[in-house]
Amino acid sequence: MMDPTRAILGTYGQVFIDGNWQTNINHLEASVEVEKRELKLAGSEWTQHKLGAKKGTGTMSGYKVTSDMISRGFAKFQIINKLSDPEAYGFERILLTNCVADKLQLANWTAGEEVAEETAFTFEGYQLLDPIKAD
Repeated sequence: MMDPTRAILGTYGQVFIDGNWQTNINHLEASVEVEKRELKLAGSEWTQHKLGAKKGTGTMSGYKVTSDMISRGFAKFQIINKLSDPEAYGFERILLTNCVADKLQLANWTAGEEVAEETAFTFEGYQLLDPIKAD
């Protein structure tokens, strides 16, 4: 039976871009899709699949506090995602490599409201640096 105290809250998530903690980021999403090629083989009634190229995409968002993303332009960068919780079995760190912004948000504000900044990006590799393992 699952111990509910071991469920991880995103409250303790951290984003590091090129080694610098981005304290303004409060959302990160990254995923990898794999292209599957269908193969129909003689003697089998099942369609088989061969794995093809992978594609990494993501989005990060939070409060705008600097012009770092605009200054970075479309230069490549690395992201380390750290997910932890004091009651969890440990923490997880994932390195996303060769990240590039899809577009730059130059302006998006409304008087009287905090300015949010969202950056969609692609990446070309990942490495699980620290896995979470149950005791």
